[in-house]
Amino acid sequence: MPTSAPPKNRFERRRAETRQAFVRAARQILAETGDTSASIQAIAERADVGFGSFYNHFESKTELFDAAVTDALEEFGQVIDERVEGIDDPAELVAAGFRLTAQMADSHPELLRILHDRGLAHIHSDRGLAPRALRDLEIGIASGRFACGNATTALSAVGGTLLSLVALRLARPELDGDEVASDLAEMVLRMLGVAPDDAHEVTRRPLPGLA
Repeated sequence: MPTSAPPKNRFERRRAETRQAFVRAARQILAETGDTSASIQAIAERADVGFGSFYNHFESKTELFDAAVTDALEEFGQVIDERVEGIDDPAELVAAGFRLTAQMADSHPELLRILHDRGLAHIHSDRGLAPRALRDLEIGIASGRFACGNATTALSAVGGTLLSLVALRLARPELDGDEVASDLAEMVLRMLGVAPDDAHEVTRRPLPGLA
């Protein structure tokens, strides 16, 4: 899971561990059922921490579940970052993001379920996938790789298509995930102004970890 600066002393370490236990429990609930009506007592029991400590970390269940979604999306972004390290072409980064997302239906199903259920509200978040995608779009526009004029508007289109891919992967697991992701990524790149032949080639480049 995403990490921040290490706590300075034993008290801070324990406090951070307790908070993360609550977040982890909330993530599990979101991935399993999406039901945020679970009682604080039930969440505390799942987290294996005391009920009384909840309000030392969160003002409400809403704040906890928001933190759980942010935590999951940040982890998702970190996983993608690790896999695309060394890729400089903004178009290839967009394509790789789609293809890796499809792959994560098998490798990180909890993350994909949370992205499916909660991702739309976080398309323009300042944490997780959104700032990474916005950065790549801005670089692509500035370099002339992409022909669109507004990165924020482009992010809405790219993010919405990515969420459609996630929905398709979960609804139709029998489909070839990489083929579906490559096809959608190709459509997105063409929408961003990449020439058809170029978009097709970029989305079929070798990707580490995919057969």
